[in-house]
Amino acid sequence: MDWYTIVFEVIEMRSFSNLWFWIVLAVAWSSISHWVLGVPFDMVSRARRNGGQAEQDLEDLVRINANRFLFIVEEAGLWITAIASALLSGLLVLGFYYGVEFAQAVFLLMSPLIFVGLLSIYSARKVKGGENSGEALWRRLRIHRMTTQFIGMVSIFLTAMWGMYHNLSSYVL
Repeated sequence: MDWYTIVFEVIEMRSFSNLWFWIVLAVAWSSISHWVLGVPFDMVSRARRNGGQAEQDLEDLVRINANRFLFIVEEAGLWITAIASALLSGLLVLGFYYGVEFAQAVFLLMSPLIFVGLLSIYSARKVKGGENSGEALWRRLRIHRMTTQFIGMVSIFLTAMWGMYHNLSSYVL
């Protein structure tokens, strides 16, 4: 037996039984829940704890990112929606109708990001509408982060359940 055969017998290169897929899933949701409207959440904690310049920096950065995000949505939102819908529809059909495991994995990784994107639009509109300083801003960012973490937990759970089902059913058959 050569080295490649041993490696490919020990480490399967399919999506749901591949360690790298699960690492990518964990890192993706970790970074998505850490960055709230383009602002690292530790900056929110530091601004709330220290106030002063840290608070002003947070308010400025959130205002800039919220305005930027809403500008992109207003200018290219229809195109982004059309392209994302086409890509996710293609992945859905390839993955679950034709049984392409890689398409299933990418679909399960990317589809929950639609909800995070919609949440970001909602939060950016709230920030632009007046929740842009002090306690109101901290509350909005905390709610955004907790909701994103909830979406991530549900996504990881469903992906894990589907991955286990897929792995078990492929070994049984």
